[in-house]
Amino acid sequence: MAAFKRKRGGQGPIQEKAKKVKIVTGGGETTAEVGQNTINEVTVPAPVSVGKWTNKERVLIFSSRGINFRTRHLMQDLRTMMPHSKADTKMDRKDKLFVVNEVCEIKNCNKCLFFEAKKKQDLYMWISNCPHGPSAKFLVQNIHTLAELKMTGNCLKGSRPLLSFDPKFDSEPHYALLKELFTQTFSTPRYHPKSQPFVDHVFTFTITDNRIWFRNYQIIEEDASLVEIGPRFVLNLMKIFQGSFGGPTLYENPHFQSPNLHRRELRLAAAAKVREKQLVKEIQKMKRTEAKENLDKDVTADVFVTPAEEKPVHIQTEAPEATKVVKKNKHKVFKRQRMQKARR
Repeated sequence: MAAFKRKRGGQGPIQEKAKKVKIVTGGGETTAEVGQNTINEVTVPAPVSVGKWTNKERVLIFSSRGINFRTRHLMQDLRTMMPHSKADTKMDRKDKLFVVNEVCEIKNCNKCLFFEAKKKQDLYMWISNCPHGPSAKFLVQNIHTLAELKMTGNCLKGSRPLLSFDPKFDSEPHYALLKELFTQTFSTPRYHPKSQPFVDHVFTFTITDNRIWFRNYQIIEEDASLVEIGPRFVLNLMKIFQGSFGGPTLYENPHFQSPNLHRRELRLAAAAKVREKQLVKEIQKMKRTEAKENLDKDVTADVFVTPAEEKPVHIQTEAPEATKVVKKNKHKVFKRQRMQKARR
């Protein structure tokens, strides 16, 4: 049985009503026997996917120029997970962010996920309710896409997700506002034409270390356990604005540290380590070249000294006698020459 039928113009589904079916029992074969057998009427319910599409939420997902390949894959994964999303070309860097509201109006979207790249290494994500606000700006960290993770989880494309939020979202007002923004943006509207009438995965938003951790899990039917699908990323909240992509600041995160300041601290820490090593080398060199101190008296010199007998001091008053020096013959006569002289 088809889930729904479309009109000739293709303007939307036609709602089907429940049908009554007559079932003949008794095994009759001819039409005459049908009247004698019992007839039971069974009501067949309408298809699950047939209904009126009332929630017209549409999300525009696009970015600015200068993003890397990982951000592009993340955007594609989000569009795959959200059948009510739309895509658009990259926005020029020179354009101001208020232009995004006009783009959303042209695309007939009332929610927006805008990825803004800076310095080709920092990624910021705007989530906004267009065109009246509010909006929030996040620093996106630890991005892992579907192709990169290769998890074992899997779900039907276009199925509607469950949204699971940390209990901390109800404790503070700014988290409650973000919870409502996430709910309206990431939840797939019921009876959406591109959606499937199944719920087989969960989007989880967990608050840890003053950051929001996003995960996507598959629901296994056998034991209702969860297996991660992906993608995964971490959102570090910067500010919440009253308007769409601007306006008065409703909340500013005191724990947020800009990536430029973080990189500066890393460079200073590395430079301090190098200076410390150089200082240690200079101290060792000074110790090696330093002259040793000459001690006038050694304290330990008398440890092994033994007492000796005192001898009288003899003072010589006369000059010593001269001794005769016998000169040796330079020309030594050998034995053979002496024998020859004796024979003569």
